Amino acid sequence: MKNIASLAIAFVALIFTTNAQQAKQILPADLQIKIATQAAPAEFRAEAKVYGYDQNGKLVTLREGKNGYICLAPDYKMSMYYAYCYPESLEPFMARGRELTEQGKRKERDKIREQEFKDGKLSIPQTPTTLYGYWGNSQNVDATTGEIKDAKRRYVIYIPYAKAADLGLSNKSNNIGMPWLMDEGSYKAHIMITPPLDDHKH
Repeated sequence: MKNIASLAIAFVALIFTTNAQQAKQILPADLQIKIATQAAPAEFRAEAKVYGYDQNGKLVTLREGKNGYICLAPDYKMSMYYAYCYPESLEPFMARGRELTEQGKRKERDKIREQEFKDGKLSIPQTPTTLYGYWGNSQNVDATTGEIKDAKRRYVIYIPYAKAADLGLSNKSNNIGMPWLMDEGSYKAHIMITPPLDDHKH
């Protein structure tokens, strides 16, 4: 019985420790802003609007903007921090995606947004619009600058209903940083530009 009790106590302790390790601290607002704005080109950072998390874990406006750009701080619950920046014209599309994900509809969100766009309920820019991505391990954040050691970048240019042949692009992914068209012909067709993540193959 003592052995069983000891095992039970050890198991409970393991669960508690694991949960404690998994619990993520919500970063101070100023640090969230620094990380979020790293996603943007340097000239957009100082005056971009920034969304991040309050101490209750709710997504809120951390800083109002002046230049028509929005930066999104990383989800504090994730071990990999992903920050994004995009023009305000993309916000209805992005915000709706966040809402649907929050509702547990991540898998259905593209289909839902497409139908809402076709029904005139959702605004999506019909001219080329760029989203900037920046990500890396949460343990590698410089608390002074907001930079993430060994961070990666990605650039996404939305061109609804674009066809690869019309743009002179491939519709196949690659690992050499070459632009290619993803979701070809769809409402969210977009050019992907991802600098090589590893040693690339020619």
